[in-house]
Amino acid sequence: MKKELIENLRQDYKNSTLTEEEAPKDPFILFEKWFSEALQSGIYEPNAMTLSTAALSGKPSSRIVLLKGFDGEKLTFYTNYQSQKGKDLEANPQVSLLFFWPELERQIRIGGLASKNSGEEARQYFQSRPRGSQLGALASPQSQIIPNREFLDQKWKELDHQYQDKEIPKPENWGGYHVHPYEFEFWQGRTSRLHDRICYNFQESIWTKFRKAP
Repeated sequence: MKKELIENLRQDYKNSTLTEEEAPKDPFILFEKWFSEALQSGIYEPNAMTLSTAALSGKPSSRIVLLKGFDGEKLTFYTNYQSQKGKDLEANPQVSLLFFWPELERQIRIGGLASKNSGEEARQYFQSRPRGSQLGALASPQSQIIPNREFLDQKWKELDHQYQDKEIPKPENWGGYHVHPYEFEFWQGRTSRLHDRICYNFQESIWTKFRKAP
């Protein structure tokens, strides 16, 4: 591909604005508003978010995970505790989350601390998942090297037979994390690259709101 083709990829953002007056004191209120608008807009998987972690060595790692809940204090996702992200979080609970909704010309960056949720909360969510997803969680040694695709397919078939007409137990190494944010950045695309960036920082139990230059 010619370098010029990439260099000339540009969009001028004109959909909306974000002012300090429009942004409430509590960032979770604005997060809920933007998430609801993303949900209503028909975006494919609006709850998809980039989760970035770092090992003790400082080596960063990013991947897409799905938001499975939020309230006025935290956001929740689920994964295998023995995956790369699980090992990173065991060593370093600092995380960065990123939601990107290009159809709305918006993104939200969140910095926070991750901690495991309760076993009962994880069990209830696991039992609400489709049966195939439950079997997949049991079958996959996530992030480990495996010989081939057939290894996974065979393991899934064996578990499908084993738990025919039975409740599938939540794996011990599978569960959820709560992310408690200490910073938010709401980015609204604007024309001429003069984007709106309204930020929040949590200190001494108070959210402070401010604007950053694009």
